[in-house]
Amino acid sequence: MATCPRGCAPAVRLCQRLNRLKTLDDDMMATSLKRCLSTLDLTLMGVGGMVGSGLYVLTGTVAKDIVGPAVIISFLFAGIASLLAAFCYAEFGARIPKTGSAYMFTYVSVGEVWAFLIGWNVILENMIGGAAVARAWSGYLDSIFNHAIQNFTETHIMQWNVPFLAHYPDLLAAGILVVASFFISFGVQVSSYLNHIFSTISMVVIIFILVFGFVLAEPANWSQKEGGFAPFGLSGILAGSATCFYAFVGFDVIASSSEEAKNPQKAVPIATAISLALAATAYILVSTVLTLMVPWHSLDPNSALADAFFRRGYSWAGVIVAIGSICAMNTVLLCNLFSLPRIVYAMAEDGLFFSIFARVNPVTKVPVNAILVFGILMATMALIFDLEALVQFLSIGTLLAYTFVAASVIVLRFQPDKASSKGTASTSPNPNAEPSPAPSESQTITEDSGELKQYESFSDKLQLVERQTGERRGVGQLRAYWEPYLGRLLGDCEPGEVVAFCVLTLIVSSVSLCAVLEFGNNQLHLPLWSFTMLLVIFSLAYVLSMALIWAHEPQTDSKTFQVPLVPLTPGASILINVFLMMKLSYLTWIRFTVWIAVGLFVYFGYGIWHSKEGMRELQPKDMAARYVVLPSGSLVETVQSVQPDGQVDTSAHHINPSTAPTPEEYAGKR
Repeated sequence: MATCPRGCAPAVRLCQRLNRLKTLDDDMMATSLKRCLSTLDLTLMGVGGMVGSGLYVLTGTVAKDIVGPAVIISFLFAGIASLLAAFCYAEFGARIPKTGSAYMFTYVSVGEVWAFLIGWNVILENMIGGAAVARAWSGYLDSIFNHAIQNFTETHIMQWNVPFLAHYPDLLAAGILVVASFFISFGVQVSSYLNHIFSTISMVVIIFILVFGFVLAEPANWSQKEGGFAPFGLSGILAGSATCFYAFVGFDVIASSSEEAKNPQKAVPIATAISLALAATAYILVSTVLTLMVPWHSLDPNSALADAFFRRGYSWAGVIVAIGSICAMNTVLLCNLFSLPRIVYAMAEDGLFFSIFARVNPVTKVPVNAILVFGILMATMALIFDLEALVQFLSIGTLLAYTFVAASVIVLRFQPDKASSKGTASTSPNPNAEPSPAPSESQTITEDSGELKQYESFSDKLQLVERQTGERRGVGQLRAYWEPYLGRLLGDCEPGEVVAFCVLTLIVSSVSLCAVLEFGNNQLHLPLWSFTMLLVIFSLAYVLSMALIWAHEPQTDSKTFQVPLVPLTPGASILINVFLMMKLSYLTWIRFTVWIAVGLFVYFGYGIWHSKEGMRELQPKDMAARYVVLPSGSLVETVQSVQPDGQVDTSAHHINPSTAPTPEEYAGKR
């Protein structure tokens, strides 16, 4: 910035503030919350977050209207796509065991403003999701009593006819949210016990459905007489997979709970894998039973399972199904009310949101203020908004969070343990690593090029000599095999810099490719030649970005779980998430734009001024020294006096290698 014209210096400083990274604590396990959750607790939370009302409603709707009996394959594809995102969450949850989920993961790898916007959208997603489940819970219970609750409310309390609002205030839905918030405020163990109870009942009911359903199964319901196994073809299966994908949304509650897990390094990956496997198995088997019990085209989309047993002459089984459905919705409700306050707490703890929500009750060890305030806000939404109006605004924040988490996995995998020369903080989870206030700790290595090489300390130079004797190059640098081919083009870049640029290109090419696929023929009416050319261009950009990322050295010595096949796994997750976002309605995008605008107002009005990372940057920094190795082998010590406005005063003197200080002497001077 010293060479930047005086006019652009404020813009550069603003960009640096917006993209600053979170500095992790030395002790990653230290927390003001209570670490008491086991692997079983996290697994049941994950199952409870995924196996909810979708099992009792979504299966029938997708089977009848979109796919037919091939809904089984749709759930299988959706489960595999969800597994890609779950892998990314599992790596971060184990590597960075802090609450905040996607917000925290984005903050340590991408930047502050992006993390805030991710957290801001996840907050709304959880509020809408919780309110929608409460409305569904209320409607399901009301239907059992022949809509007596609705009739009483409309007759004796009030009703209204306003667009996007419900015809009557749903007092039952609001009441269940207030009661659930009250219980969750007693502590994480109370939440876990309640989730255990409801999840156990739900799983017992699912086992009953499977056993009794297979007894009543009739293979003729998959015959050509009834339309066949896949009446809507491959296009129907893929369309069904896009809808079924949302049935698996909810596993991120495991990553949100990592700060309260006893052993997050092991528990988070294991719980994520087991819960996703159980949820996928439940969805696939229940779909199989449902379409074998009755013909798929005669299903009742509102209560498919209960209606299927009723039509086979076992109406009493419908009562058991209703109990399982209500318990399953309770688990989803608890998971929403559990994860939402913790995201708010994480943002407030970092200074990006109002500090009142960062207070933790000394007895229950939970953020009570965040739980009660956002529980009441969620209850208010459930009270006045219609279920359909709530549901159509779902999903975009979740998909955006999945995309940023996948991108963050790639960035961190190819990022050196030390901070980059641009002043970003270390994101290594190594508890022995010390975050340094120095503006530069990275090293630039260019073999046999005769160029200047910079190191923060003399000991770094000694370590370089040892490293050069080995074959493997540093993290974020070109692999040795590709150095002769790409060294001239990319050799001067900082470690991890090329990968970060390729990740950006990966996201842009994914958006462009999916936009052409989704809108090219119908909305844009592109000629065939231009449609094909755009597909080829964006596909090549996507593949080349992945190839360039792969050509760099990744981190391989992590002691925690790592996503396999990087960058292929997170890259595929990004492409799938972007494709699903392109299929959302324009009303969802309008809501997203308005909510982002409100979020930016909050961030620039409060967050950027109270950010703890910003306050850390204002701490005095007296001196920063770096050593430059000349081609002749002599060493130059450059001392930089850091000024408050970001400018540096530089002086240098030569050091003969023979008289250079030893690492022990250097450490003593520091």
